[in-house]
Amino acid sequence: MDPHKRFCHNRSCWAYARAGEGHIVIHSRKECRYRCKRCGQTFCATKGTALYRAHKPHELIATVVTLLAYGCPPQAIVAAFSLDERTVSGWQRESGWQCQRIHEHLVQAGGVLLAHVQADELRIRIISAV
Repeated sequence: MDPHKRFCHNRSCWAYARAGEGHIVIHSRKECRYRCKRCGQTFCATKGTALYRAHKPHELIATVVTLLAYGCPPQAIVAAFSLDERTVSGWQRESGWQCQRIHEHLVQAGGVLLAHVQADELRIRIISAV
């Protein structure tokens, strides 16, 4: 657990989304929770990710999302892992939203060298800049 890589998730806190400034401390190692010294709010390590409030093992979720990304039909995943189809589609939706946020944060904000960006992403970045 590294609190220096975390940021406050409270939108009303002046330290919201500002990582590495020393205002996040470990609140509970056992429960993997952090606390903001500015506003006093606590949050779990998975806040803001596709794993937030997941009641299944994180390895299972990663496996299911990987299978979906490689084109495995959701019905096959439901049958293989004895999951509900709504659970699988929820994990797919949450992981898609997280990927979109990461893409916006890294690629569209200029955090990645253009030599490492695929042509379709480059086109989206140029269109959104116009």
